Amino acid sequence: MTDLSAFPITRKWPARYPERLQLYSLPTPNGVKVSIMLEECGLPYEPHKVSFDRNDQLSPEFLSLNPNNKIPAILDPNGPGGAPLALFESGAILIYLADKTGKLLPRDAAARYQAIQWLMFQMGGIGPMFGQLGFFHRFAGKDYEDKRPRDRYVAESQRLLAVLDRQLQGRDWLLGDEYTIADIATFPWVRNLVGFYGAGELVGFDRFANVQRVLDAFVARPAVVSGLAIPA
Repeated sequence: MTDLSAFPITRKWPARYPERLQLYSLPTPNGVKVSIMLEECGLPYEPHKVSFDRNDQLSPEFLSLNPNNKIPAILDPNGPGGAPLALFESGAILIYLADKTGKLLPRDAAARYQAIQWLMFQMGGIGPMFGQLGFFHRFAGKDYEDKRPRDRYVAESQRLLAVLDRQLQGRDWLLGDEYTIADIATFPWVRNLVGFYGAGELVGFDRFANVQRVLDAFVARPAVVSGLAIPA
């Protein structure tokens, strides 16, 4: 039987199935990237909910796995060379899982790097900017009398949506016909922008028909439907 007792995180979140990949997460845009990827790949895993309400992400056990106290994080009992591997940062986890399973990242070297460039576009642009817009539109920032910070992020979110819309013109997915980790990284954030954040009208989302079309296709995938609710 696989032994993960050397990892302190398993003291707070015991592994019922230690032979499976362990996922520590929450159904946020960053969190569901990994649960969707795992559902798409069909890789056996065991999810553990990291509750922000209880500040689980600040616990010593979680920090032992991710010193940056952010979800998601994974512990793979069967990492490279058969040794357990702990990993954080959603983009790094997506690349790792794609390499581990041979799925959702092109084998061709040029196409592989094109997928990674769009993954980095999400990590460096879409995630941070949409997240800031959410703060200023839905959360505490909405009460600020000065709307210039909000408008800064509205303008940048619109610019990023326009970049996506141009890339998706005549394409099924960001790389064309092939669905990749770049799409898995991007569209949970688009969904969150117009759904949970309620900022669709604010950014004029109706103007980005290609983004809307691909978002609709994304959320209709069975693996996405399942992954969006994990951990429950």
